[in-house]
Amino acid sequence: MACLADETEGHVLAYDRKAGIVVLTDKTVWRISDELTLPDDLGRGDRVLIEYETAGEDGLTAIDEITRLAVALPEGTDGGS
Repeated sequence: MACLADETEGHVLAYDRKAGIVVLTDKTVWRISDELTLPDDLGRGDRVLIEYETAGEDGLTAIDEITRLAVALPEGTDGGS
């Protein structure tokens, strides 16, 4: 079966560097392989794009890349506009 490329975008709820897990605010859990390099300061509220491959109904086969699209403002900061 051929792999299909896909992507999703969301906001980080939690990032456990030691366990290699990113949880988005929609409650999806992404297990990160040791081969992927993520920003050292990736954290809660950052907006990310996750590019991955699936094998249809057999599920996720690989996460190719996680790109931070926006950095969250520190708690209590007025983003104003």
